[in-house]
Formats: sequence, C-alpha cells, structure tokens
Amino acid sequence: MASTTTQILELLVAFGLSALVGLERELRGKSAGIRTQTIVGTSSALILLISKYGFQDVLASHVVLDPSRVAAQIVSGIGFLGAGLIITRQGAIRGLTTAAAVWETAAIGMAAGAGLWQLAVTVTALHFVIVIGFTALVARLPGSLGGSTRLHVVYLDSQGVLRQLLHECSTRGWTLTAMSADAPGAERILGQSLSPADRDQVGVLLTLSGRGVHQASNVLGGIDGVRAIDRVDEEAE
Repeated sequence: MASTTTQILELLVAFGLSALVGLERELRGKSAGIRTQTIVGTSSALILLISKYGFQDVLASHVVLDPSRVAAQIVSGIGFLGAGLIITRQGAIRGLTTAAAVWETAAIGMAAGAGLWQLAVTVTALHFVIVIGFTALVARLPGSLGGSTRLHVVYLDSQGVLRQLLHECSTRGWTLTAMSADAPGAERILGQSLSPADRDQVGVLLTLSGRGVHQASNVLGGIDGVRAIDRVDEEAE
C-alpha cells in the first residue's frame, strides 16, 4: 500500500493538472471554469484512491467480495443529484460549481468512512483554496482584464428590460461599442420565427468590451424579463 505522503502527492498532482485545464476554460469564458474543473479533477483522484486503498482492512480478512461496488453506486447517485442542481436560464448555465462541490463532498465522506481521513482533510483544505483563492485569481487573469463579446438578447418589450441591461453593463464597467435591434418578426429563437404569443418579445445584438466581459451572458441572463441570450462569437467547446 502506498504511503499517505504518496497519496497526498497524487492528489496534489490531480489538483494542479485539473487547475491548468480549468484555467484554459476560464480564459476562454466557458461555463465550467477553473473552480469546477479543479473540484471535479481532485474529487476524481480521491475517489480512485478510495477504490485502491480504502478497503484494505476488508480484503485482509480474506473475504471474497468487491467492496468498491458500494462506492461506485455512491458516485452514480451523487451524479444525478448534482445534475438537479444545474440550472439553465435564458441560455446561461448556473450551478456547475455547486454540483461539483456536492460530488466532492460525497468523495470526502467516502474517504473518511474508508479510514483515509488524511486524504479527506487534504481535499477539504484544497476545496477552500479552490473556492476562495481561485475566485481572487480569476479576477486577475489576463483574460479578465479586457476583451469583447457579442451577445444576442431576447427580452420582453415595454418593461424597461433594455434599460436594466444597459445599467448592469455600466455598473460592471463594460463598454457598449455597438447595438442593433432585430427587424420585426426576425428569426431569433432557435432559428424559428416568433409565434403570435411571443410578439411582445424583441431582440437586440450587443457588442460589449471591458474587464470580465466574458461572464456577461451569465450576468445579463439573470435579469428579469430576459427570455434568451446567446453568445454570437462563442467558438465550439
């Protein structure tokens, strides 16, 4: 059996490598950024270590069974729970980090229950590095310092939604460099014309620039009255 020090080093390697992947995602303004990717990568390493070393006391008693079956079912069950925490609203995805954290908590509980308490404590400490330290890091990333994005927003007309959109952009220091409204009856929701029941909706194309502007789709998508929001210049995942 590998020493506890070796196991912790393996966790730290998973932590560092998954953080690099998350950093690339964060710089490109993707939904699953550095925190989500790092939590998932570190938790996966912990679960694998539990599967490898968490049942030595059972196997040492010469019992012929596969104790890791229960752990595998926990992972699957928590995956469904996490999926229920993810919300897609007006094209903006929310709850990814929360869902990953629930999965991580399950892994920590599994490690503690398997007697690998040193690993459970290590991953708990790494969690706070991720959610607190990485939040400060994201604010200082080069990709957060500038850039531009084009968003197509569909919202309820005559309810002051556009004013709220522009106010939110101004509050966050984003500069509106271009804006154009859709022509009446334009195809703007999933490539189909609006139904008669949706004639109270209008669309506008916003071009924004500034610090942290790649998060604009999530921020503006949460405004009441916004029905859909799409990032026009979003490259393939």
